[in-house]
Parts: sequence; structure tokens; C-alpha cells
Amino acid sequence: MARHIYVEFTIEPFIEGEPGPHVTAAVRAVEALGFSVDFGPFGSTFSAPEEAVSAAVAALMDAAYKNGATHVSVHAERPE
Repeated sequence: MARHIYVEFTIEPFIEGEPGPHVTAAVRAVEALGFSVDFGPFGSTFSAPEEAVSAAVAALMDAAYKNGATHVSVHAERPE
């Protein structure tokens, strides 16, 4: 069975209630790879197999910065 990595991310600038294109494009980039994003008010999460997580994080960061992000935080962990 493939092991999954849990990824939590935040993208700035943060505008309460109005995620800008730097956020929505990043979420769409991850979803385009087939992963469901749990979009939250202060951070969002997704889970991906180990072999795909690097590509998903790269797509997220690329889309975020191409659309105006000033800061991207990513936390990833493999649950035991």
C-alpha cells in the first residue's frame, strides 16, 4: 500500500474572506493533479502518495508565486 504524506500550507498575502488568485491558483494546481484540497481560513491541507507529493508541492508553489504570493509556508509529515 502506498504511504501518504499529509501537507499543510498557507499562502500570503492573507486577505480574510477573499482568497486572491495567488491562493486559488495554487489550490487548483494541486487539484489538477488529482488531490483534494481541504481549504481552510488560515491554512489548507491535502494528502498525496509519497511519490507524488514533491510534484504537488512544486505545482502549488509555482502557481502561488506566479499569481502574486509573497510567502508560502509548507508543512509536510508522514503519519506513523
